[in-house]
Amino acid sequence: MTGAFYLPLDGLDGERFFATAATTGPWSADAQHAGPPAALLVRAVERCAPRPELQLARFAVDVLGPVPLGEVTVRAAVERGGRGVELVAAELVAGGRAVLRARAWRTARSESAEVAGAPVDLPPGPEGIPAQGELEPQWRCGFLESVEWRWIRGGWGESGDGTVWARQRVPLMAGEETSAAQRVAAVADCGNGISGRVDLREWLYANVDLTIHLHREHTGEWVGLDARTLIGPTGAGTAVSTLSDTAGPVGHGAQALVVRRR
Repeated sequence: MTGAFYLPLDGLDGERFFATAATTGPWSADAQHAGPPAALLVRAVERCAPRPELQLARFAVDVLGPVPLGEVTVRAAVERGGRGVELVAAELVAGGRAVLRARAWRTARSESAEVAGAPVDLPPGPEGIPAQGELEPQWRCGFLESVEWRWIRGGWGESGDGTVWARQRVPLMAGEETSAAQRVAAVADCGNGISGRVDLREWLYANVDLTIHLHREHTGEWVGLDARTLIGPTGAGTAVSTLSDTAGPVGHGAQALVVRRR
């Protein structure tokens, strides 16, 4: 396990970064889990013409291909400006080609506390729940071992819906504090693994996208995921997750899955 998911190659204000072994996923030892690069794109969105009166309301990323380890370049630009609503586009390039493209809506902050919230059944908090033990060989990878997992329901490799608390053991970027939205994005991409319904050794069920909707800002180090996967009869699936902090839900995540035998 290394000290961060990414190392800056041109300083923290640059566009080039080195993806460490902590980003590797269970699908391939040569490719990143999509969580860290999604969080890296959130970072690019947050640093693109920031306006404190706006908040991140939706972040959607398309996975155009495997994201290799090593050097990556990230760029972001305002695509559609506005006083109360703004669209930001971001792209991650590796080996001379775009491997992730994202768009994020930022919306104006306003006072809505009197109508906020909804009745929910909160899961137990992470305190007092034992941490995930040693991973099975098929699940061992840099990313999953760089995050602390505390399971309320299910587990890696267990079939069915899953509920878990996750806390990064390393920062997204060396020398920098990880933001709330970055923490959420880094683990939201795990919804399909948390609620997998097939054996990873026999089936591929990787996602081609990740969409996150947020109705309030996440607080604290722990991110909760309550995830469910649905698989259709023709090789398509959907994973959906309720995303929480210890005070309650902060939003939802969704992934479109490709499901096929290996």
